[in-house]
Amino acid sequence: MEFNENVSLWQRLRQARKPVVLYGMGNGADKILDELARHGIAAAGVFASDEFCRGQMFRGFRVTNYTQAKEHFGEMIVLVAFGTQLPEVLGRVKQIAREQELYIPDVPVYGEGIFDTDYLRLYETELRQAYGLLADDLSRETFRDMVEYKLSGKPEYLYHCESRPAEVCENILKLGNNECYVDVGAYTGDTIRDFVETTDGYGEIFAIEPDERNFVKLKSAVESMEHVTCWNVAACEKDGMIPFAQRGGRNSAASEQERMVPASCLDNLLAGKRVTYIKYDVEGEEESALKGTKHIIKEQRPKLLVSAYHRTEDLFRLPLLVIGMQPDYRVYLRHFPCIPAWDTNYYFV
Repeated sequence: MEFNENVSLWQRLRQARKPVVLYGMGNGADKILDELARHGIAAAGVFASDEFCRGQMFRGFRVTNYTQAKEHFGEMIVLVAFGTQLPEVLGRVKQIAREQELYIPDVPVYGEGIFDTDYLRLYETELRQAYGLLADDLSRETFRDMVEYKLSGKPEYLYHCESRPAEVCENILKLGNNECYVDVGAYTGDTIRDFVETTDGYGEIFAIEPDERNFVKLKSAVESMEHVTCWNVAACEKDGMIPFAQRGGRNSAASEQERMVPASCLDNLLAGKRVTYIKYDVEGEEESALKGTKHIIKEQRPKLLVSAYHRTEDLFRLPLLVIGMQPDYRVYLRHFPCIPAWDTNYYFV
């Protein structure tokens, strides 16, 4: 596994002569500004899409739109500081990239660890081990592109490895009409709807969602469906109580600053249940949730979908963990159209 990029984005930015300007505000922009400061790189400004630009201040910068930023700076380095799957927004980013030097920094949604050349050297052995587990050429190509993207911030690596969700359903998961599906991080029921639309029937559905507001919407979404059980708990390695940030959105997550919620390992919660397919999308707690499912994984070998983009180490740590539990799995990696490297999943079948 060889790489084209040998200079990280942050090294490149330290040598930049053009002004460095952020596109976007919010948590992602905060993390990028903090990382720039850690490297001694001064940001020159912040702009936003027209619909979000109201002359507000962000981290000491007056937020403009792109046209205003271009008039002020001329040529600049643009750092995209938000995530999106929307085709019109992805198109806008590509248009700016045709006019400016543009990067999409990879900063973790949760946890620490910036994927730079030092990080690559530190975890090279684990990365190579994970790469060696992959079952097909597209998975290996996706893995290489992910590493190249994380190092360089260049969006073309993300565009190069995009897949279609239908390809996964047809060629990897191949779901039948009697699946017993466990949706870990069920949110408001959208992934349950996708599952039902993909299959011609199912055995049972078990939905797990810790956020109270999301859980109310989830219950409403499935109330007319048969054989669906919902639990308002967090999936973890052990039963108990954990601190949790209830935000009523997809970014609700385990936190040291919010209230306590019940947590359960799936081995106990699903004891005695038949399980054929589990989806894990739990905002950075995938490792803990997987560890709490080790007996089901060993004994029933369900198909698994595991989100692999919340923490920097997910790319190598999650497949090594699962294969350590059940060596018979075939491992696939896919990335769907999205920036930054979100909507990247491992599949174990």
